[in-house]
Amino acid sequence: MFFREEQFFSSVFRISSPGLQLWTHYDVMDNFLIQVTGKKRITLFNPRDAQYLYLSGSKSEVLNIDSPDLDKYPLFPKARRYECSLEAGDVLFIPALWFHNVVSEEFGVGVNIFWKHLPSECYDTTDTYGNKDPVAASRAVQILDRALKTLAELPEEYRDFYARQMVLRIQDKAYSKNFE
Repeated sequence: MFFREEQFFSSVFRISSPGLQLWTHYDVMDNFLIQVTGKKRITLFNPRDAQYLYLSGSKSEVLNIDSPDLDKYPLFPKARRYECSLEAGDVLFIPALWFHNVVSEEFGVGVNIFWKHLPSECYDTTDTYGNKDPVAASRAVQILDRALKTLAELPEEYRDFYARQMVLRIQDKAYSKNFE
């Protein structure tokens, strides 16, 4: 058993035509992608490579991952890719926070099954698809946005100095030592 019944969040039925591409994004819940018919190519990126994916919210700005514009996205090739193909009957486990890009190679039907692995109160109650950031993460981003707006009131040299101090503090206090 991969999850208890009370952890179940949702199932999403997907019908895709050939060539359909789902942009590179992450989900906040673990999920299975079950391919019922057809064939898909999935590319996964470790959450630790987020710095190379040119994020805008929860998705990457790099739309063509096979032939990216390296003038615009020069760091993208540093992101390590994990690729697989799914055919009818295959199941892929996609861990929470792992970025993934999906390309349908032919007409197909698939199903995603999402489940919660954090306590229920960590999740946004208005989240329909399992892709809204946990409540505490959303609050932290809002606080950061306010801090950046406040720093903008300083002259450039001071803004740069204090921003670098903030980055160092975040690295010291929030980065996990388990992933180094």
